[in-house]
Amino acid sequence: MSVKYHTVTPNEAGQRIDNFLMKQFRQVPKSVIYRIVRKGEVRVDKKRVKPEYKLSLGEEIRIPPVKIEERPPASEASEGLLEALDNAVTLEDDHIIVLNKPAGLPVHSGSGVAIGLIEGFRQLRPNLPFVELVHRLDRDTSGVIVLAKSRTVLNALHDKLRHGGMEKHYLALVAGQWQGGKQHITLDLKREGNNRQKMQVVDPEEGKTSESIFRPHTLYQGASLMDVTILTGRMHQIRVQLAHLGYPILGDSRYGDFKLNRVYSEQGLKRLFLHAAKLEFTLELSGQHYQLEAPLPEHLSSFLKTLVKLRRGS
Repeated sequence: MSVKYHTVTPNEAGQRIDNFLMKQFRQVPKSVIYRIVRKGEVRVDKKRVKPEYKLSLGEEIRIPPVKIEERPPASEASEGLLEALDNAVTLEDDHIIVLNKPAGLPVHSGSGVAIGLIEGFRQLRPNLPFVELVHRLDRDTSGVIVLAKSRTVLNALHDKLRHGGMEKHYLALVAGQWQGGKQHITLDLKREGNNRQKMQVVDPEEGKTSESIFRPHTLYQGASLMDVTILTGRMHQIRVQLAHLGYPILGDSRYGDFKLNRVYSEQGLKRLFLHAAKLEFTLELSGQHYQLEAPLPEHLSSFLKTLVKLRRGS
């Protein structure tokens, strides 16, 4: 193990140094990454930098030796997963790749998962010089997800996500009859204690603001199909907000009504009923306007047919 030097490429320019290092040392804890940056062992053009420092094209990075724990070799995606990912592609051009993500597939590895969507897709397309997730979907959520094919596009789309330049619509089937028509909901959220996988609603100023617009799409006996537009992208945002409002998403094992979930499971609903249905934005780099849609998976659309429809929403 010895010091290495790396010259920043066009696809790496604009990336934070901590994120760059995490990709270089995938098996190293984040705490180690931040420690070597803080101690000045990592240098950019011979200068100390902070973790949030953004790289520029042509800069030289000093990468110190880091002890990596011995682990099994990275898992290879199964042929079934690669075929599923290939079939999930709904659009590809010079800038982005769009998939209709199946439920049950995490977007990245971790938490006991060896292969996620992005790792599998890189194995599917090994000749792509760059491919990164633009945004995330929960493991159990299906629907539209976008990958960027260059750092420039990734940064442009991240900027849109931060400043409201993307319109994102979800479909969610919730317990109960929705009351009050269209509602614009703003709640503060934060992680629940030390649980990194669960969020909770807190008093204003204690957490991060989450905003969603809920519209009833179709009302059923005992349930409501909701059209949800999210204005922020907090972890589990839709699921936490709806549960807090008294309309938990059916099939939600984390925030839902567990007794009711069992009832609907016996009737055929075997997963979280949350689907990223539409995504719309303009990419100024190319002038291309995208209107991306993913139809409900057959399992969910078939389940809706078993419900007694009352009326369309308003």
